[in-house]
Amino acid sequence: MRKKKLAKNTIASFMFQITTIVCGFILPRLILRSFGSEVNGLINSITQFLHVIAFLELGVGAVVQSSLYKPLADEDNRKVSQIIVSANKFFQKLAMILLAYIIVLFFVYPMIAKQDFGFLYTALLIAAMSISSFAQYYFGVVDRLLLTADQRGYIQYTAQTITLILNTLACFVLIKRGASIHMVKLTTSLIYLARPLFLHWYVNHNYHINRRIKYDKEPIEQKWNGVAQHVAAVVLDGTDNIVLTIFASMSAVSIYSVYNLVLAGVKQLFLSMTNGFQSLIGELWAKQELEELRKTFGWTEWVLHTGTVFVFGCTGVLILPFVRVYTNGINDANYVQPLFAFLITLANAGHCLRLPYNIMILAAGHYKQTQRNYIVAAVVNIVISVVMVWRFGLVGVAIGTLAAILYQTVWMAVYDSRNLIKWPVRNFIKQVSVDVMCVFVGVLCTFKLGLHRVNYFSWVILSIEVAFIWLVTMGIINTIFYRDRMKKIFNTSVRILSRKSA
Repeated sequence: MRKKKLAKNTIASFMFQITTIVCGFILPRLILRSFGSEVNGLINSITQFLHVIAFLELGVGAVVQSSLYKPLADEDNRKVSQIIVSANKFFQKLAMILLAYIIVLFFVYPMIAKQDFGFLYTALLIAAMSISSFAQYYFGVVDRLLLTADQRGYIQYTAQTITLILNTLACFVLIKRGASIHMVKLTTSLIYLARPLFLHWYVNHNYHINRRIKYDKEPIEQKWNGVAQHVAAVVLDGTDNIVLTIFASMSAVSIYSVYNLVLAGVKQLFLSMTNGFQSLIGELWAKQELEELRKTFGWTEWVLHTGTVFVFGCTGVLILPFVRVYTNGINDANYVQPLFAFLITLANAGHCLRLPYNIMILAAGHYKQTQRNYIVAAVVNIVISVVMVWRFGLVGVAIGTLAAILYQTVWMAVYDSRNLIKWPVRNFIKQVSVDVMCVFVGVLCTFKLGLHRVNYFSWVILSIEVAFIWLVTMGIINTIFYRDRMKKIFNTSVRILSRKSA
């Protein structure tokens, strides 16, 4: 049963990520062609401002999910009901704060954002886009957490996939028929509103939840664990758009959003494949099997570093040609920004390179011991982005994000080496040196490759060439410096192929 649920969740999650990426490319392109870069920038800016409310969640969602594991396993419906009721109270209060925040946003946003649209135009767009955000916190979050904790995440992933497809089709038809951007975004909100309502109905019909149950003691223990980590994550993800909205222009926000479409899609697809690492490392830490932990962590570090360098190395070479194809025919802003492309790709790669060290910290439960690192990273990102955006625009916010990520990655690696893994820091230095060497050789071998024609077919051919060259060069370099790991992967691959052919 566990394997069946794991397979369902993995497949449904993967399909959702693929659908998100595909739909994420289709809709912005339609909006760019039909409404222009200024409107596209305005939409992305408002979206980011609405996401700021996630700041106030303070990591409670992750703690709620963790609290549900044991009572679900014990089939303790009373305890599950108490956790659901407590969590609902928190998120309903958050929904009320969101409502107040939206009302303030109506009046404040049109004054602080550098945009050329009228007050009514912008305020109505905020209202249309905020409906689904409000419904998510009022109806949907706790039901989603319950399903995920009970290994029924495939229910919500499937619902998300269906609503994404329906929304893309509906928006395509509306835009082609000349509907206003307000009607398009209102339609999106109404379609997305159906998702939390469906999850609420599903939970009520498949679980014995008493939503009126009373409790004397707070059922969600350690509710405020991980606050610093959550705040830092929200700041790192949201700072750039907000800084550009206040200090730059809507065109700059639009340019940023196009590059972020690619990088966020690649990053999320990569992150979705790493979910199993934390539970494995957490189990080894809990049992204090330190030798096995070091061995597993060494493999985890190498796999994530090697995968990140390959995926983002290819992305770094291919992102400018893709943007040329994606924005072909859109001339109201200059979307070809080589230096920005390089820096923002490096920053997103850094986010994935820090994963093994962050996973180790979370698995060991070292929240309090590491919270200063997260706070400093958030402050570094905000301060440098605000200071640099005045002079360098897009490049300035990319520098701020990159500086914060580099600081956080090095700090975490050193902390893990000294306090958790307890092995020499030179292991990290060796891994980073191999990463840099792979990037240098990969870029040297592929930077002169270019599009023969500005179309998607030509870009796909180019991406195949680039991926093959990076795969070969990285294989050679890692065989030199990590011979044992490459040999083990080769032998395992041969063994699997032999079984299949037998």
